[in-house]
Parts: sequence; structure tokens; C-alpha cells
Amino acid sequence: MKTFGGPVLFLDRSDINTDEIIPAKYLTAVSKDDLKPHLLEDLKLPGFDPAASGRTEFRVIVARANFGCGSSREHAPWALEVNNITAVIAESYARIFRQNMFNVGMMAIELPKAEIDALFAFAKNGAVSCAIDLDARKLMLKSGNQRREPAFSLSPFDEALVKAGGWVEYADARY
Repeated sequence: MKTFGGPVLFLDRSDINTDEIIPAKYLTAVSKDDLKPHLLEDLKLPGFDPAASGRTEFRVIVARANFGCGSSREHAPWALEVNNITAVIAESYARIFRQNMFNVGMMAIELPKAEIDALFAFAKNGAVSCAIDLDARKLMLKSGNQRREPAFSLSPFDEALVKAGGWVEYADARY
């Protein structure tokens, strides 16, 4: 099973759609690696520069509500996956996007609005790193000397998908 967590990218907006995660013009790519340089290139957000160096160092994204809305294609989770993003933490997700995250063995963690607000306030302390304990259902966020440890829930089936590495691996082991 892969390790979840790492440096956190905070995207302070709701309704980040799949075209902003990976623009539709790249959907003809023949491999996931072809998507890699285009992650979030069309995202318009004050203070966010998709071309900035260091953008690819992040392993976790924290965003507001309805992350992954738009089309139901799998390319959006693939673009995150190929950029080594292991988890997205948000208030809510578009249903199909959320399931596609688990289908490729990634975490789509939902937290209440108040906790998401607290995470954005926490990020004002400086760079944030996040470790995710799947078995304990706990996030461990650190910024300097500050720590936050919110709990999250996950269905047994989504946990099984993540532990298997995604739907294909889950199915191969069981059918």
C-alpha cells in the first residue's frame, strides 16, 4: 500500500472543476505521463501560479466544496496521480470524481466546513505537511511547531480500494 501525505497545496475555492484540474484539450493524450505538465494549468485563483516552480512538490490538496465537478472523465484523478498527489481533502466532491479517486487508489477525504475553514486558517502559519493514517482515520498536519489532527471517516469499500491500490487491483485479487 502506498504512503499517503506530504506537503500540502491549499486551493481556497469551491467548485474546482475537472477542466481546471486537467484541461479538456489534453484528453487525447495516450498516456497518463502526457497529462503531468498540465495539472491545474487553467486554474484561476488569486495568488496561485500553475507554472511556478515547486508546484509539483505537493502530495496533498486541500480545497473547499464540490471539488472535481464538471465532466465525469477519469483524466482528472489521473493527472493528480501522475503528479504524485496522494489525497485531496475537501468539504465535498462531485460524486463521480470522488469515486474515480478511490478507483485509482487515491484518497478523497471529506471534512466538515468548519474543519476545512480551520485548516485554511492553520495554513497561515506557514508551509503545511500532512500524514494520513488510514487505519486510525486521522490526519496529522504540521506547520512549524503547530499541529492539527482531525479525524475522518471512510467506508469499508473505499478503504479496501485504497489498500488494494485501486479498482483494477481490488478486482484482480477477488475475481
